[in-house]
Amino acid sequence: MQDTNRKLSLKLALGAVAMFGFGYALVPLYDVYCKVTGLNGKTDRIGLEQALTKKIDRERWVNVEFVANTAGTLPWDFRPDVTRVRVHPGEITQALFAARNTSNAAIVGQAVPSVTPSEASLYFHKTECFCFTRQPLAPGEAKEMPVRFVIDPELPARIGTVTLSYMFFSVPDGGTPRTVAAAR
Repeated sequence: MQDTNRKLSLKLALGAVAMFGFGYALVPLYDVYCKVTGLNGKTDRIGLEQALTKKIDRERWVNVEFVANTAGTLPWDFRPDVTRVRVHPGEITQALFAARNTSNAAIVGQAVPSVTPSEASLYFHKTECFCFTRQPLAPGEAKEMPVRFVIDPELPARIGTVTLSYMFFSVPDGGTPRTVAAAR
């Protein structure tokens, strides 16, 4: 009887360790899955040198739309300088976004990007983006923030419009992004 209990306890302990390990591995596995499939509109980051090697398809145009939002009660005005540009696939393009802290307190923000349709995210490559780092803004401070990107010429021909959307979250105390209301 003791031997049976010991075996059962060992199996249960191993099962718990396996479940913990699987749960711990889910986030990096999910990130890899999203990068491979384009799920959730996650974009790729490439170096400028690599972007310059892309052949420009001058026979084709793609519309890129820009959307800017803030989460919860984040007291920032955040907007793109232009809401739409036409680009040739393979052409390096820069767009500017503006943010202004309308509060009386310093706030650190982090932008989370998304591309739709999600399939297009596999072909949307950024060389520079304000979303790569946290953005601190002093009370009343305004800042222009660039994003530089290239759309791969391999983008399927049926995709004529790509939307790049950003959601800004506050990052209280250097932690993970969340809304100001949730931080209180």
